[in-house]
Amino acid sequence: MRHLIALAAASLPVMSASAAQAADNQRFIACPIYRDADAGAKSGCWLVTDPATGQQWDVSQSPYKPDWNYAVLVEGTAADTAERPCGAPVLDPVRTSRLETQCLRHMLPAEGYPGRPFVRPARNISPLSNPPAPPPGPYSERAFTLFFELDRSFVVYQYGDYLLDQAAHWIRATNPRRLVVTGYAASEPETVSGQVIAERPEMAQQRAEVVALSLSRLFPDMEIETHAVTGAQVNDHPDADGIPGQSQRRVEITALF
Repeated sequence: MRHLIALAAASLPVMSASAAQAADNQRFIACPIYRDADAGAKSGCWLVTDPATGQQWDVSQSPYKPDWNYAVLVEGTAADTAERPCGAPVLDPVRTSRLETQCLRHMLPAEGYPGRPFVRPARNISPLSNPPAPPPGPYSERAFTLFFELDRSFVVYQYGDYLLDQAAHWIRATNPRRLVVTGYAASEPETVSGQVIAERPEMAQQRAEVVALSLSRLFPDMEIETHAVTGAQVNDHPDADGIPGQSQRRVEITALF
């Protein structure tokens, strides 16, 4: 049976800003809290509290927006800024993968915190009216990587779809002979905040098939094969933003000539 989790955030102790920065890399499980700030469209805040320390963090910059009905796996790095637009230290980069543990909804008023005005994400697909320039040659074997939320195969808006679009643009311009799509799953169990988490092994194949299907629709005459790898290891791909767990949850598209 799923357990309901209620976070009494207002009563939890708060670390100093300097202590928060010292605890640089964060990974924990928590229920998300929404702060009803208003600096225009999409400016409300998402907050989480580390159950081990009582430190509250601003995770509003995650491309995976929380669902306040469910706990999230928080993975991120303390941002090098003293700004607190949502009333807590900022994690940026950060990911907030939805888990299956249910939470009670918790909303805070703005309490004078403005949130942050919406800014178009850097990873955002350009409109068709503004096509990118053709990639420069010469062309040879190349790999592209997409990243996923924990135990999900959904291509995330303004993150995964952008990375897929970058791959598709290059493939369209270079016309490789075939594509090899390899899905990876972080299937080795880990304990985080007292809970054991692991991706289902079949998630590797599901991710590969989702991406292969997208590519087959874009390139119906292209030869595409899929593979799956479980027990995925950490890598240093820049689009994982230095978050080790994020780098494990991936699909690699290799273009062969």
